[in-house]
Amino acid sequence: MEQPLRKTVIAGNWKMNQTPAETTQLLEEMKPLVKNAYCDVVVCVPYIDLHAALQATANTSICIGAENCHWEQSGAFTGEISAAMLSAIGVEYVILGHSERRTHFGETDVTVQKRIRAALNEKLKIILCVGESLEQREQGITVELIAMQVKIALGGVSEDELKQIIIAYEPVWAIGTGKTATAEQANAVCAVIRQTITDLYNQNCANAITIQYGGSMNAKNAEELLAQSDVDGGLIGGASLKAPDFAAIVGIASKT
Repeated sequence: MEQPLRKTVIAGNWKMNQTPAETTQLLEEMKPLVKNAYCDVVVCVPYIDLHAALQATANTSICIGAENCHWEQSGAFTGEISAAMLSAIGVEYVILGHSERRTHFGETDVTVQKRIRAALNEKLKIILCVGESLEQREQGITVELIAMQVKIALGGVSEDELKQIIIAYEPVWAIGTGKTATAEQANAVCAVIRQTITDLYNQNCANAITIQYGGSMNAKNAEELLAQSDVDGGLIGGASLKAPDFAAIVGIASKT
């Protein structure tokens, strides 16, 4: 990545894992391992674990995020959590548009855009996920699809608000499958995302935005992925649930 231009961010996505007690234990194990990180470290946890995570990371450099939020501030949306609720308890980040939300819970580019607006209104930092399925890649429409996802998601987002957004490229075919895009494949799509930001805003915005890779990054492949010019960090799934593995990725990112 181009460190002088933008931040390296390593973020863990715990998905539907860990009780509050397990959250405290894992973060206590993780804290000394990442305390000297030369990159931003974020851990995104289930709603029920947010309080424990915030307590465990108080007065540290680890930032805490949620895994989603609703687009309304309040109302008859049983089971949902608003951006205002997250902000009120001190959450700093939120993941939006993750492929598992799109695949299993019917989220669309339009609802992702609405969630982004709600999160920005509450001054949350956003990790916006985009990515294609294996079928879409084989059809040769990766470039068009990724550009469309980015353009719709960022509809109405000002140049200043863009500073609150990280984009994570997550090829759906590489999430939780053990498959990983090659470093060249990952970099090529991250470059498409950066070019789309140039087209929507300008070159300075494109140079400044952090673009993560999020398809089964682990301690073994992180160095090659993070060495790519347009890969500025990782959104880490399974490896973020093991403190030594997550710390190893953070360590690699700190040197890249």
